[in-house]
Amino acid sequence: MEKQKAVFKALKAAFPYTIPVFTGFTFLGISYGVLMTVSGFPAWCPILISVAVYGGSLQFAAVAMLLSAFAPAEVFAVALMVQARHLFYGITMISRYNNTGWKKFFLIFGMSDETFSINCSTKPPEDIDRPWFMLWVTLLDWAYWVGGTAVGAVLGNFITFNTEGLDFAMTAMFVVIFIEQWLKDKKHYTAVIGAAASVVCLLIFGADSFLIPTMLCILIMLAIFRKPVEKAGEEQ
Repeated sequence: MEKQKAVFKALKAAFPYTIPVFTGFTFLGISYGVLMTVSGFPAWCPILISVAVYGGSLQFAAVAMLLSAFAPAEVFAVALMVQARHLFYGITMISRYNNTGWKKFFLIFGMSDETFSINCSTKPPEDIDRPWFMLWVTLLDWAYWVGGTAVGAVLGNFITFNTEGLDFAMTAMFVVIFIEQWLKDKKHYTAVIGAAASVVCLLIFGADSFLIPTMLCILIMLAIFRKPVEKAGEEQ
């Protein structure tokens, strides 16, 4: 009974942090489901892909690849390039995923930009089980994406509409998460490092090639300023 209470308590603590993700993932999932069905795929196909792949932007890119000639090497290269940022997310989360037991498998599978942002920057209250908190954040975000895809897949069989501009929901969601973290933190080391690295790498490498250099730059800067960043987190 006590364990069940702890699990439910972790769910209650995690859910409010995922509300911005719910908004973004629902609209993006719907647009993805509609795009797949109007492209000629059966409704079960986008749902299955969202359940098993859970790749966000990769899934949108995969629509054109699935409609083109069979080219596994090209698909692999594109998937690796689009999702390469998760390598850096994984390195950052190694210590946080220690001692999570069986939960680690889904935590690794369910890693996304938004889930990483919440689980990396949020420190749950002392009385909340952290592994369960991270698992609920991961599970809820995954469920939002799959649920949105299912709704879009069904709607796509009946209506079609122009989905241009719907992907801005993802950008808006990141802005909201960034603002919330900025307002919560007393010292803005991580926010300043992330913003500065993004701007500098964008100017140097351009919009098409700045993502991986940005992640490398952020990783290096966080390693250099690890002690003040950790101290600020402990003080908070």
